[in-house]
Amino acid sequence: MPPPLMLSRRFAPLFWCQFFAAFNDNFLKTALVFLILFRSGAADAEALITLASAIFIAPYFFLSALGGELADRHDKARVAQWLKFFEIFVAALAVLGFALQSGPILFGALAGFGVIAALFGPIKYGILPDHLRRAELPAGNALVEAATFIAILTGTIVGGLATRGGGDVAGFAALVLGFAIACWLASLLIPPTGEGAPQLKVSINIAASTAAMIRHLRADARLWWGAMVTSWFWLVGIVVLSLLPPLIKTLIGGNEDTVTTYLALFSIAVGAGSGLAAAIAHGRIVLNTTLAGAVLLGVFALDLGIATYGAGAALSPQAPGAVFSSALGIRVAMDLVGLAIAGGLFIVPVFAAVQAWAGADYRARTVAAVNVLNAAFMTGATVAVAIMQKYGVTVPALFAMIGVATLVVALAIWRTMPRAD
Repeated sequence: MPPPLMLSRRFAPLFWCQFFAAFNDNFLKTALVFLILFRSGAADAEALITLASAIFIAPYFFLSALGGELADRHDKARVAQWLKFFEIFVAALAVLGFALQSGPILFGALAGFGVIAALFGPIKYGILPDHLRRAELPAGNALVEAATFIAILTGTIVGGLATRGGGDVAGFAALVLGFAIACWLASLLIPPTGEGAPQLKVSINIAASTAAMIRHLRADARLWWGAMVTSWFWLVGIVVLSLLPPLIKTLIGGNEDTVTTYLALFSIAVGAGSGLAAAIAHGRIVLNTTLAGAVLLGVFALDLGIATYGAGAALSPQAPGAVFSSALGIRVAMDLVGLAIAGGLFIVPVFAAVQAWAGADYRARTVAAVNVLNAAFMTGATVAVAIMQKYGVTVPALFAMIGVATLVVALAIWRTMPRAD
């Protein structure tokens, strides 16, 4: 009997590598968000926070094709090791930016993390079918998704703590550099995969290779469907995560600890939803779970918009205990938990299906093409939301729009869902 995945050499090093990387990504992003929200006093703080998300995501659009080609042409484990080695230097740049309290340098470090994450994305998901059996894919994906959002949780909490009172540079440096080094060390233990497409020539024309990958994806109706569905999930996710801090600070009246608590609840619930999706699948790919997740996403996002509609700006920041003693604070928490669980139910089955449907020699490029579409949806959404915020569209209205649009998407999923086998 094979050992559990978390004790297996074929899965555990990748799990910890991507966990440490996701922690650092979100640690830096959260620290930057909190500095903007609570320290900078910028009049356009909400738009700057949304811009931070766009800066991190944009490299996925431009570089995923290159990442996919590198991963298919070379051994995926070796590529991961080189990427994670260079990430240590980007972490050092983040330390410099934090020490100087420099927004531009921190934005630059965040962009650097985004570049590495974009190149690592096709490896992170493309390597799973190389080391796992088809029946293990739902559980493997659930663990990766849960770990990603647990990393968001811990990165969020620690990032928030790191900025309290201006932050501690030594502590920030120890964490961001320590996790970058741990990530590299974990990558060294990932078993080799061999070359998926040894005859492939890596193109320096990123636009042409991206277009070729999108055409390949578009030619397979099931893969295209999966790409569209996962793209909607990440669109909703990036918008919700960018709207939560200003929602909680401005409308709920939370302080830094309260924002961190709500984001922690959200992250834990996504992990719970991912685990529930894996339990429902029980070694199969069950796309009806994605449909149920889409409906619940729409319902909870819409209710979140309704619950906060008409709420005035809070007079003073309040601690978690005071916020959670109010009916509005509890309702918002319930909506966020429900929305997050729905997200886990939504994404795990459909991404496992995409991995299973992709051919072994084109798997990393398939994941790369999906990442390009995900990034296009996310970047477009964050830019659109930033523009709408600039012109006065409120956070409750944005949540309501996301809810209604997701219910429409759920109907489209129901009408077009292919067979999973």
